[in-house]
Amino acid sequence: MNEGPRGWAAPLHTRVLDLAGVGAGTALLDLGCGPGDLARAAADRGARVSGIDLDPSAVAAAATAVPDGTFTVGDVHDLGPLRADVVTAVQLLAHVRNPVRALREAARVAPGGSVVLTVWGREAECDVRAFGEALAAWLPPRRQPDGAAPVTEPSRLRQLVELAGLEVVELAEVVCPFTYPDEDAVVVPVLDSGIGRLAARRTGPAQVRAAVLDRLAPHRTADGGYRLDNLFRVLLARPV
Repeated sequence: MNEGPRGWAAPLHTRVLDLAGVGAGTALLDLGCGPGDLARAAADRGARVSGIDLDPSAVAAAATAVPDGTFTVGDVHDLGPLRADVVTAVQLLAHVRNPVRALREAARVAPGGSVVLTVWGREAECDVRAFGEALAAWLPPRRQPDGAAPVTEPSRLRQLVELAGLEVVELAEVVCPFTYPDEDAVVVPVLDSGIGRLAARRTGPAQVRAAVLDRLAPHRTADGGYRLDNLFRVLLARPV
C-alpha cells in the first residue's frame, strides 16, 4: 500500500512537535525526512530545521518545502557532526537495518536534548489492515516472525530505545484517520500498489475493486466516502 491519503500525518506531526516542545529557535533534525512535511510543520513554529534521507528526490522535495532548512542525502546510521536540540524519527525504525544504531546516533547528536520517534500501532489497532485482508486470497502467505517482536509492540519499542542509551520519558498514542472522498479515491491507490498489482494479475482489476469495497463497507461514511482510523505510538526519550 501507499503512504495513505495526503495530509493524513498532520495529527501525528502535531503530537510529535508538542511532545518535544518544539517552538521558536528549536534546532530540529528529522531523520528520514521524506518530502519535508514534518520539517515544514516545525518551521511554521519557528524551529530551525534540518533533515537527512537516503532518497535524493525526497531531499530535493524537502528543500523545496522548507527553503530555509538544511537537507542532506545520507545514512541515519552515521550522522557525522550534526547537532540538534530535538531529533525526530517519524515512521523510520521499521525501515532501517539497525534500529539501535540509528537511535544511538540520534542520542549522540542531541546531547541534553530529546529524541521523538513514532511507529504504527499493532495490526489490530489499525483499520488499514482491511486492505491486506481484502486481497489475502490472491497474495503469497505472510512470513512468520523470526522470534523478535516487531517495533509495533510497545515493549519491543521500549527495549530498543533503552538499548540505545535513551531513557523513555513518555509513550503516547494518537489516532490518524485515513479519509477518502469516494470509491475511486480508495481503490485506485490499491491498484497502483505492489500488492494490488499482484492481486490484479491473478484475478483481475474488477475483482480487486469488488473485494476492497466489500471489505471496506463497514468504514463507509454517510457522504459516500471512507474513513479508516489508525493508531500510532509516539515515544519521547532523552539521552541518559
